[in-house]
Amino acid sequence: MKRQWKFVVVLIAGVISLILEFGLHTSTLFTTPLLKLEMNPQAIIIDILGIWISILLLMEIFEDWKSGRYGVDILAVIAIVSTILINNYWAEWMILVMSTGGETLEDYATGQASKELRSLLNNTPRIANKLVNGTITEVKVDELNIGDIVLIKPGQQVPVDGEIVKGDSSFDQSSLTGESVPVAKKPGDNLMSGSVNGDAAVQMKVTKAAKDSEYQSIVALAKSSQAQPAKFVKMADRYAVPFTIISLIIGGVAWAVSKDPTRFAEVMVVASPCPLLIAAPVALVSGMSSMSAHHIIVKSGPTLEKLARAKTFAFDKTGTLTENQLVVDQIVPADATISQNELQGLAASVEQQSSHVIASSLVKATNKNLIKPVTNLKETTAQGVEGDVDGKHVKVGKLKFVAPDHEKIDVNSTAVFVSIDNKFAGYITLMDEMRPETPDTIAKLKRQGAQDIMMLTGDHKAVAEKVGGKAGITDIRADLLPAEKIKAIREVPKDLRPVVMTGDGVNDAPSLTADVGIAMGAKGATAASESADAVIMVNDLSKINDAVAISKHTMKVANIDVLTAIGVVIIIELIAFTGVIPAFWGAILQEVVDMITISLGLLAKTTPSKKQFGLEE
Repeated sequence: MKRQWKFVVVLIAGVISLILEFGLHTSTLFTTPLLKLEMNPQAIIIDILGIWISILLLMEIFEDWKSGRYGVDILAVIAIVSTILINNYWAEWMILVMSTGGETLEDYATGQASKELRSLLNNTPRIANKLVNGTITEVKVDELNIGDIVLIKPGQQVPVDGEIVKGDSSFDQSSLTGESVPVAKKPGDNLMSGSVNGDAAVQMKVTKAAKDSEYQSIVALAKSSQAQPAKFVKMADRYAVPFTIISLIIGGVAWAVSKDPTRFAEVMVVASPCPLLIAAPVALVSGMSSMSAHHIIVKSGPTLEKLARAKTFAFDKTGTLTENQLVVDQIVPADATISQNELQGLAASVEQQSSHVIASSLVKATNKNLIKPVTNLKETTAQGVEGDVDGKHVKVGKLKFVAPDHEKIDVNSTAVFVSIDNKFAGYITLMDEMRPETPDTIAKLKRQGAQDIMMLTGDHKAVAEKVGGKAGITDIRADLLPAEKIKAIREVPKDLRPVVMTGDGVNDAPSLTADVGIAMGAKGATAASESADAVIMVNDLSKINDAVAISKHTMKVANIDVLTAIGVVIIIELIAFTGVIPAFWGAILQEVVDMITISLGLLAKTTPSKKQFGLEE
């Protein structure tokens, strides 16, 4: 608890003053018509403490004023000074308890609300079993270098990103990807740091340093999100000016009517702004914690506010709306002498040893019975591959490579061309496979209040429109360069902002210019980028709906909490106006309001309504 020490000092001063209260005789040195100054040790201790804390608050107020912000801390200072002037040092002490205790309660509630983030930090891999000439040496994770061989025993966490070089096992990746079933891994497969080994030991070659590995990247994000609340802890400040004016008017009228300055102090005591200062941060941090539990890491409170008000959502196509896995769309033989199956089989046979995404996608989409051995394989960089299959010389790649003399063929999608024995044999087109959750995600966003949904892609218009049509998106911008994507976002009118941009890589240029940038960070170390405001840690686009729903729910709770705190405090002020609440008991009532405020703020961790999730109109 960063601010607990002030609360402890106030409590110690109270205990000492209480002992002095019953152990020493007090005497009044002088009295004025307005003030009664009673100089005794306990009064001196509490007054010095009150002046000191008032100075600290005034320094914060001054910094706020320089930044153009007007907070409610001024009421706390007025309340402290008022009790000093009327010599009600026990009421003064209760205000100090309320002020510093409120900060401590805020820290405690913040810590409770963010326990999911803390558990992530506590589980960070720290030690690795490094293999050197067959000998196991325990080293710190930060000391591992790319190329080192690490032994991962059953039940151990993968310390850094790497590639299995020996052994087969299954790995629990649920903390990273949300997959509930362990994933089988064999030599050549990649491992993400933070995943947990199953029941067999494996040896892994380090491919990324600790600071660049997946789990450490997530931890860096979590630390960032925990450091941000200080920027939004005073959401209630937007109500500061009217609340301060109302409280001063009530206190001033009470003084004027009663002719007693004590009445003004009693009103100021209950006007202390502690509940208002607690309401927003508890709700917002609870919301961020709820996001974390849904595998969404949000860096700051303002991101929640913008997401809750978002009117425009922009999406990259490949890897975001689609799977980033190509599927065969059309198989077009040149003539009737070759069938579609034969054309696809010959092309996949030649491509089976290539690691290119088009080649691997074609091979994956082809029946294994159609794929045959290839000999005399040769690859021409950026052009294509060729080889012999069943006595036929097959070329696969660009048209100029497979059939240089053939007339140009216009294909509005990714395509590979095929020739057999140097004769053009046809072509195969591939397209991005849409994520199964994409159409439902878009439909829910519209029900959640999205007024415009855009697709921003560098792909061909025909391909983009095909994907957009299936997804339910009508505002489609295709053939865009990165600068044109940025321009499209910047040109969104004010009445359609905030704009949320979602891409499969955090470093997408458009995310830098959007009001909120969200990255689909499940498949790589992109989670560490500071350009995105939020990262979805599972490979599920529908988490966008969860993010919007949780944000709307959080801001609803936060605003209700703040307004409730203001309403309750003003009611108590009006009661204090009559003089039936002594300053001391007014301060105790404030602590009760504090607890109510914290309880309401923690409701942000509850499940949003079906309407907020976009499940109903």
